Amino acid sequence: MPNKVDISVMGCGWLGLPLAERLVKSGYQVNGSTTSESKLDLIQQAGIKPFLLNLADAAIDTAALADFLQADVLVLNIPPKLRADGGESYMQQMQLLLKVLQNSPVSRVLFVSSTSVYMDLNRVVTEEDTAFTDEKDPNNVLLWAERVFQNNEEWVCTTVRFGGLVGGSRQPGRFMAGKHNLPNGDAPVNLIHLDDCVNILHRIIEQEKWGKVYNACADEHPSRRDFYVAAAQALGLEAPSFADMEETHFKLISSQKLKDELAFVFAHPDPMAFF
Repeated sequence: MPNKVDISVMGCGWLGLPLAERLVKSGYQVNGSTTSESKLDLIQQAGIKPFLLNLADAAIDTAALADFLQADVLVLNIPPKLRADGGESYMQQMQLLLKVLQNSPVSRVLFVSSTSVYMDLNRVVTEEDTAFTDEKDPNNVLLWAERVFQNNEEWVCTTVRFGGLVGGSRQPGRFMAGKHNLPNGDAPVNLIHLDDCVNILHRIIEQEKWGKVYNACADEHPSRRDFYVAAAQALGLEAPSFADMEETHFKLISSQKLKDELAFVFAHPDPMAFF
């Protein structure tokens, strides 16, 4: 096991908080940030040093941000809200973070990304398939952010592209319950359970797998129709219905590279057993 290092987890929410708790239990000293003042006590009670930081705040305390970044490893877990302004505010937040990060002791960054960086290619998709995004969606904000952190000489960065996030407070049966005439019912789902998300990020840090890009989705890919109908029924909710379509648009995310290089076995390999 490598020597323990200090880690800052930016974004102690659905994923960041259980990850930070796992890291503390593994012997790491951990800083954790939140945008919610009400969560500061919860974070502190878990043995994590809490920071109230909101990169979207024009009056953000950059000194506090610099203090938060006094660590060897930064886990960057801030999902962009692209629907609001097309990603402009997210880009500004990342540029602010980069400016402060340049003057920090951080030498490794673990960037939590999403399989949304891939186009629907109607086939199995691997880490190299962002080449099609470059061609068809050259202004993809999340892919831009990945590369900004990957291509900086001040640190080494590993990116994990998670599929749809399920587990904990995220109950998939509620996502589409009662909706009708939904598209792409035959498309495979690309989902991952919270437990596996935490396990993967923890293992990357423990095994020092830096300078990598990994896809991370459960092994099995049931159809949208089968999964969301079963998920709604498991909660006693009205099942969604899907339109008959002549053509299905999809991507089937492969996590083979992750499994091979980390010797990783999914705790929840089949989304149909998530509920």
